[in-house]
Amino acid sequence: MYKKISLIFIYVFISLGVCSAQQDMSLSEVIRTARFQSVEALQARQAFISTYWAYRSYRASRLPSVYMYGNLMNFDRSLTLLQSPEDGSLNYVGSNNLQNGIGLEVNQNITFTGGTLSVASDLSRIDQFGMNKSLTWYSRPVTVSYYQPLFTYNQFKWDKKIEPKQYEKGKRDYLETMEGITINVVYAYHSLLLAKMNNEISQSNFTNSRNMLTIAKERYNLGDVTKAEYLQLELRMLNDSIAINETAVQVRQAQMQLNSLLGYDESFEINPRVEDELPDIQMDYDVVMEKALTNSSFTLDNEINLLNAESGVAQAKASRGFSFALNARFGMSKTGSEFPQAYKNLLDQEVVGITFSIPIFDWGLGKGKVQKAKAAQEVVRAQVQQYENDYRRQMFTAVSQFNNQRQQCLMSQKAMRIASERYELTMHRFKEGQSSVTELNLAQTENDTALRQYVNDVSNFWMYYYTLRQHTLYDFISGHDLEVDVKEMVM
Repeated sequence: MYKKISLIFIYVFISLGVCSAQQDMSLSEVIRTARFQSVEALQARQAFISTYWAYRSYRASRLPSVYMYGNLMNFDRSLTLLQSPEDGSLNYVGSNNLQNGIGLEVNQNITFTGGTLSVASDLSRIDQFGMNKSLTWYSRPVTVSYYQPLFTYNQFKWDKKIEPKQYEKGKRDYLETMEGITINVVYAYHSLLLAKMNNEISQSNFTNSRNMLTIAKERYNLGDVTKAEYLQLELRMLNDSIAINETAVQVRQAQMQLNSLLGYDESFEINPRVEDELPDIQMDYDVVMEKALTNSSFTLDNEINLLNAESGVAQAKASRGFSFALNARFGMSKTGSEFPQAYKNLLDQEVVGITFSIPIFDWGLGKGKVQKAKAAQEVVRAQVQQYENDYRRQMFTAVSQFNNQRQQCLMSQKAMRIASERYELTMHRFKEGQSSVTELNLAQTENDTALRQYVNDVSNFWMYYYTLRQHTLYDFISGHDLEVDVKEMVM
């Protein structure tokens, strides 16, 4: 009997109808499948890809941008209302011309100052038709422009601080999501294993109860078993028969739940199995806490929140109403009736100016914005401190649970073996007339409970392990940090 029960942990199977595919899969195989083809994994990959291209766009905004601009075949034959500079009279003047122009411009954002530097070169041509037919070329070989906001919010500066952290957080969010998928799969896998085990136990118990009922009937005729004991054993057999159908439904439900996580249809049947050998790992709280603060998104999330709050204060101060901006443009230009003349004896041009706006009365509007932003910043600081305290307590609990769980698995495994041996011995003694029905039922109940407890303990062991992996993004078995293969995902 002991050998028969032990096989439950190696070959767990059940016939629930016709299935198109069946496969024995270990926990590690199921995890790999879920991380590769589940819907949640696909969503996580797409979310990271979106973050990746957002970061690429930020990086591109820090590099020079080149534009070509112009207008082609801009024909104008119309009447235009003009005012005479001599007497101020208004007259409609006929316009009949064709304009063409093309230019090239290079822009560079200056992160340190928040300004924009531009270098441009362009050429235009105007063909005048009608009575005064003429041709005019206008060139600007080089024009250097610079726009610099003064005493204002520097978006480029804050983007440089925040965007790289956002990208790094995106990578860690992806890894944590994948570990979350693993946790869900571990739970679903062991739920299926437990459901199949319950069904197998129900079938085994029904067979044993039926055999014991036959023996009890003989002993009842001999007077060794009372009527109440006989009815008790008969009731047990009926309950075991009912449990077979109930557990069969539970198996189907658990199978469909696991298939949904793995991206399989409902016809695929997985035969799970328990791995008796658990890794001999003992977690150290200080090491786990260091890895969690270094690798997880928790610290980055706090840093980003603090930077956003600080950025909000800077933006509120810059938007109090004061506005200054420097505009400067330097270059060379020339006109001519022939193309070569437009590039000879170039004339220089300089345009420099400062625009400003200063509020005289704003009734405390600007000051209110700043104080509101500062208050929000203080709230964020307090929240970050509270979050870190809660996080440390959470990590301490997770480490304690894991370290206790392996010992719990060893004890429940030993209890399972003792309960199985006791149940087998009690059935033998019952056959010999040395044990009562009550003792037999109690031994059977304890054996069933011990089997289920061991599976639950193994499930909890892996749940606690992958929870710590999710918090630390560190593989404690192989001893290395979890990483994202960016090239493989975006190519």
